[in-house]
Amino acid sequence: MADFAVADRVSVGLHGRSDEMIFEATVRDPNRLMAWSKPGRANSLDRFSFVLILVFSELYGSTVVLRQLMSFQAKRRGRRALEVLKKLARRQMMYHSYAMQVHGYVTPGNDVEQDDGSFILVHVYHGSCSLRHWLQLSDWLPTLEATLALDEEQVRRVGDDSVGGPAVTRQLRLIRILMRDLLIGVNYLHSHGLAHTELRLENVHVSPIDKHVKVGILGNAVDFHDNDPRNSTLATNDERRKMMIAFDMRCVGFIMAKMVLRELMDSSTFLKFKSFLTKDYLPYANTGGFDFFEVLRSFSGITKKNDSHDWYPISQGDDPACLREFLLPILCQNSPSGNIGLQILDRQWGAGWNLLALLLATKPDKRISCVDALRHPFLCGPKWRINPSVDVIRWGLGSTAVRMAEDYIYGRHQRRRLAYFVELMEVLNPNARTENWLNILPGRWRLLYCTGRHIGLTLRQPSPRILITDVFLTFAQTAESIDPVFSLTSDIGFKIMAESDWPHDKSGSEGTLSVTSSARIATGRIYIHEQDGNDSRVASSRSRRYLRGKWRKVSKMKELPASLPTVNITMDELDVSMSCNLTLNVSSAQKVLQEIRTQTPPEMFDLSKVVCGTYIDARLMILRGVNGSALFFARSNSRADS
Repeated sequence: MADFAVADRVSVGLHGRSDEMIFEATVRDPNRLMAWSKPGRANSLDRFSFVLILVFSELYGSTVVLRQLMSFQAKRRGRRALEVLKKLARRQMMYHSYAMQVHGYVTPGNDVEQDDGSFILVHVYHGSCSLRHWLQLSDWLPTLEATLALDEEQVRRVGDDSVGGPAVTRQLRLIRILMRDLLIGVNYLHSHGLAHTELRLENVHVSPIDKHVKVGILGNAVDFHDNDPRNSTLATNDERRKMMIAFDMRCVGFIMAKMVLRELMDSSTFLKFKSFLTKDYLPYANTGGFDFFEVLRSFSGITKKNDSHDWYPISQGDDPACLREFLLPILCQNSPSGNIGLQILDRQWGAGWNLLALLLATKPDKRISCVDALRHPFLCGPKWRINPSVDVIRWGLGSTAVRMAEDYIYGRHQRRRLAYFVELMEVLNPNARTENWLNILPGRWRLLYCTGRHIGLTLRQPSPRILITDVFLTFAQTAESIDPVFSLTSDIGFKIMAESDWPHDKSGSEGTLSVTSSARIATGRIYIHEQDGNDSRVASSRSRRYLRGKWRKVSKMKELPASLPTVNITMDELDVSMSCNLTLNVSSAQKVLQEIRTQTPPEMFDLSKVVCGTYIDARLMILRGVNGSALFFARSNSRADS
């Protein structure tokens, strides 16, 4: 320790634990070290000491970080970091570019394995700020741009951050740079048979020297292969490898979410975000035993049989494909003029939401790898043209339709374009089989758009003034029977506003109109040409060419086929009920009911008019009415509604 000039303060930005103390230090004059190698003491120096002398000679006057490890677990992490360094030393340049370099260690004696004395790691100093501290700065965007040496000419071409569009472009460019570097570093570890297991903002640093993102000390890095010879089968090692890669990719997804959506930097908001993905957290062991492989399995959403009192299974979370529907109320709560993070993820037909969903997929085998993530359209700029997959094109098609429906500008050209997108989605339905519908259909769906009717207030001036809030359609699985049966509920929320102030004051007495029925699902087809299905209950007016322009990449079809696979929906008897906070007489209730029926699609009030389903995935659904109109739904959940 006499070889270092230690600063008089603890470094708070380098993510220390409770059993670690982190100091900044400067390497002193190495002449005293070089004096050790005089001829009289040459024989007493081993090879490792000579290497240390050369290293400290090169580090003279430079700033390093001293990480003092005090507990037994902390010392074990430090030794593990040294082991990883030896394993990765074959490609030192790659390791030094994307991971935090370790110079060596300091102990009171010559034995690194002793546990009673102090153990201090000496590693590279990349500034006292982690990526979390960078993002918490008020001027984080220009500061990080200057750190990464993004010249002013590039910033000028992108635009000034005082305008909404250019600000989004600047942040998107910076996030792409950081994410690419992070994924390259994580992929380097995975290619060497290691998983980091501790990826978070506090463990990521930005080096102003080589302009690269550095992952933190690899003290908890884990080998893919089990060292236990009893469990060293090929299947077990492959399963461990998949679980650990999935664990790291999930952590990368959390880092990306926090970088893009600054609201998630708040702990309470991030807790809601995390609870959406995993309803329960890690299991614990009463006996104090610890099996990292089992933790990975449980944290990844795979339950373990409760064959002992040590482990408790966890339930799987909601599908991350529905994150936008869940986060939209949170993101727009304090930024009515537009959320920059939301705009970033919505760009390129929602490519950011797609990458986030792939990184945070509930099933580990569905999570994207580092290499595939680097090829994703969200991380590839204009100069890196790639051919998106059919899944990405289908995702972009649905995302664009959702954004158009949210704009609530239903001019003639918007209606035509939305109808075109809906029909194109029906052609590209990824779940045409009835079995897929039975698995995806249960849940709550929010009505976004109807091709046959304008939803909500118009230029009419009816009495009473009714404001439609949200319209939901809920499918619930009933007891097993020969034919699949669902309990179907349509909930129409409304407000009765005051007659005089309704243009400016939208408050009023709230109420709900509910329609319940039982629905049976069976295989069916929808005919596109009327001459091919004269007895069909739903048919479009004419055949059109749908796959043109950029959508031609999806398929070689130039026009719709004669028919498309669907699911037929058969309804039983209906039960209609209405509740309201305001006391109404019979005449007033009838007028309210009539106005609700006028403003909502008839299929939501009379469920028997819903005859088939033409498209469904984890987040979107399209149902067709008896008159051919399409109802466009987005999956909702109780936590998003609350």
